[in-house]
Amino acid sequence: MKKNQIYSSYVSLVTVYNSKKNYTNSKVQKRPMKCNQCPDSCQKNTDASNSLWQGLLPKRFQFKSPEFISQGTIALVGYPNVGKSLLFNVLTGAYTNVSNYPGTTVEASRNHITIAGQTITIIDTPGMYSLTPMTEEERFSRKLLFEEPLDLAIHVIDAKNLSRMLNFTFQLMETQIPILLAVNMIDEAEKLGVWVNEKQLEASLGIPVVTLSAAQQRGIKSLTAKMANYVHTPALSYSY
Repeated sequence: MKKNQIYSSYVSLVTVYNSKKNYTNSKVQKRPMKCNQCPDSCQKNTDASNSLWQGLLPKRFQFKSPEFISQGTIALVGYPNVGKSLLFNVLTGAYTNVSNYPGTTVEASRNHITIAGQTITIIDTPGMYSLTPMTEEERFSRKLLFEEPLDLAIHVIDAKNLSRMLNFTFQLMETQIPILLAVNMIDEAEKLGVWVNEKQLEASLGIPVVTLSAAQQRGIKSLTAKMANYVHTPALSYSY
């Protein structure tokens, strides 16, 4: 008899405890739960899903972080060893190199700069001598020129070899891509007695021309001022 009473009392206590627990849980569930308190990993699943789609989409259509939404894309092109990478470093502050040698990984360095209040993507391409590719690097750069949605291509040339490098400038002008001619190493040319008349060359070619020295950071302001002409400024909206 005592055993039955003890067992009945135990069952009653367990029943009361469970009912209180269920009541407490029901009250807690009715409260709004903050995202960081939620045991579910919704955000992680979303990030994983976005990462998956990022891998499937072509690079030019991949999602961009809001702080890096670009208002334009500008590529630096030209022969090897004309100071493209140095100019890229000066413009962006990123110290990187693009290999020009066969047998190595071909890649184009990218970074963002702010011009006229807008974020612009700058691409440093591997060296190329013409639009008729002979090497893997040239094929890569040619493909980038024709497939990337470029707003401007800056042809960087060596002021000491101006006449020889202008042949490639004429080829680039035929692509219908806006071209800006950056005559680099002007300091070295002047030491050899070579002087480049910027305005006269600009009038002769019919495209913007800037003489500069990336090594001395000379002419950079003039270059960015002309680059600003190719920046997409968002239309202003007015609310009344």
